[in-house]
Amino acid sequence: MIYLKTHDEIELMRESNLLVSRTLAEVAKNIRVGIKTLELDAIAEAFIRKNGALPAFKGYSGFPNTLCVSVNEQVVHGIPSDYMLQEGDIVSVDCGVCKNGFYGDSAYTFLVGEVDNNVKSLLKVTKEALYKGIEQAIHGKRIGDIGNSVQEYCEKNGYSVVREMVGHGIGKHLHESPEVPNFGKRGQGIVLKEGMVIAIEPMINLGKKEIAFKRDGWTTVTVDGLPSAHFEHTVAIKKGRADILSTFDYIEEVLN
Repeated sequence: MIYLKTHDEIELMRESNLLVSRTLAEVAKNIRVGIKTLELDAIAEAFIRKNGALPAFKGYSGFPNTLCVSVNEQVVHGIPSDYMLQEGDIVSVDCGVCKNGFYGDSAYTFLVGEVDNNVKSLLKVTKEALYKGIEQAIHGKRIGDIGNSVQEYCEKNGYSVVREMVGHGIGKHLHESPEVPNFGKRGQGIVLKEGMVIAIEPMINLGKKEIAFKRDGWTTVTVDGLPSAHFEHTVAIKKGRADILSTFDYIEEVLN
């Protein structure tokens, strides 16, 4: 079942997503060599609760923390720990909140200190691919158009697209129908309709596309141990142009 949102519901979702974006900016202020990923998690949880919302991930299907923090070869769903960020790391931070009964969800991959140029390029292309996908997220297009745009752009640049993990619908639940893969064929899949809200989230690997699951039951890693990047926006389907409910502006103000 796909739930179409009203204008008012989309505005409530915008509020949730902007809080996610502001939370990721708080995390951005603290990304540095030597900080533990658990410390980033505590900063995010405190900020979300101070702003009258609940961390969406904490307790979701038993997930123990507020953030998914995935370092280097970790693709997604990394559990915050005593690991201290090191010079040259990349770290994907995925955050969700629930406010006014609606969910927000966004992710950003950060550089820690001086990072290898090949890896910087992976992040740049992954982020650009997200916006390529968003360009297709309009009334009358199909799910396959989004995935195809992401896949084509990343593979053209020599990177591989994770198949097992996908984007998703979002609203009164963190994960709703439909699934939003980062690969596919143009003109295939369900038709996008005004009022649908989806999370588009390319997960792109420097090396091979294959991933494995760690014993913790959550963390996914690249099988070849090479880095993976992840960027995510929550988007409302409209006629003519997608409406991006989250933003990277707050994060990039901090980084710049």
